[in-house]
Amino acid sequence: MSDRHPRAARRRRPEPPPAPAESSAGEPSVIQATLYRDGREVSSPATLAETYRQLREHPDGMAWIGLHRPTEAELHSLAAEFDLHELAVEDALEAHQRPKLERYGDTLFVVLRAARYLDAQEEVDFGELHLFVGPDFLITVRHGAVPDLSAVRRRMEQNPELLALGPEAVLYAILDAVVDGYAPVVAGVQNDVDEIETEVFGGDPAVSRRIYELSREMVEFQRATRPLVGMLHGLMAGFAKYGTDEELQRYLRDVADHVTHTSERVDGFRQALAEILTVNATLVTQQQNAEMRALAEAGFEQNEEIKKISSWAAILFAPTLVGTIYGMNFDNMPELHWAGGYPFAVVLMAVVCTSLYVVFKKKDWL
Repeated sequence: MSDRHPRAARRRRPEPPPAPAESSAGEPSVIQATLYRDGREVSSPATLAETYRQLREHPDGMAWIGLHRPTEAELHSLAAEFDLHELAVEDALEAHQRPKLERYGDTLFVVLRAARYLDAQEEVDFGELHLFVGPDFLITVRHGAVPDLSAVRRRMEQNPELLALGPEAVLYAILDAVVDGYAPVVAGVQNDVDEIETEVFGGDPAVSRRIYELSREMVEFQRATRPLVGMLHGLMAGFAKYGTDEELQRYLRDVADHVTHTSERVDGFRQALAEILTVNATLVTQQQNAEMRALAEAGFEQNEEIKKISSWAAILFAPTLVGTIYGMNFDNMPELHWAGGYPFAVVLMAVVCTSLYVVFKKKDWL
């Protein structure tokens, strides 16, 4: 797709489309529209309609149009001017697409998922970027806070030789910026994983929730990075067919290496978190078993103490019972005036206490 086609060869409406209205939020969706020729800025039109007009006047130029959450009218205006496929326009409107690369005639439609690490919240924030790459135009449609393409635009403008290679060069520069943006995320996640490992072996009860939340973010991260590997290899396979410049080939190979490394790291994070979750479940189970065992031992010791207390209470109760009976002092109790009554009562107390002691001793209550 590096061959530059004249704009007259592309189908379009004979009359320029009407200028679209601003977004419903009251903020303009067009971040920046710039016309370049031979890698250098020619003008920065304020509206899409003006961009269309100037690009018609400079058929050898290239338009780079940046949009943020555009309206349906704006995208349909772009589709009419640049002959964008309706399915690609529908995807760009709905957002929430998985990374992909599709070719519609001489136009590429690319979906990327950018990411950034939020230190304060310790979480990963994802954004979505749609690109329409044609022979003499590049349209970026951004959904979310990331990525910020202003740095990419400045870098390309500082390298006119590279920018002169056309929209394909801008596409590779954006791919490189998105993939480079994954590096801080990988570093932040690695730090989180290290902290989680410490918390797991430290017995932090809240670590399970943190593991679960980070695992969900890694699923999203994996969905953002894994398709890129196939996309980039697909672009590399078309080098010869589309006559891609050698400098751009080197760009793409470098980006492919980085995204492969990132994808492998993300896969490693998911596996590590799964193993950490298993270890945490094992440690929690062991802790619960230890607590149950401690409770059981405490209950057993308490039961033994109760047995001893009950045994001595029964032994001490026996002489009390005998003494109580003979202490009632009724006149008709024959033993009251019996000369051997006292020795009999004492012997009876001793016999009962001894018998109870022997019985409790055999039962290991004493």
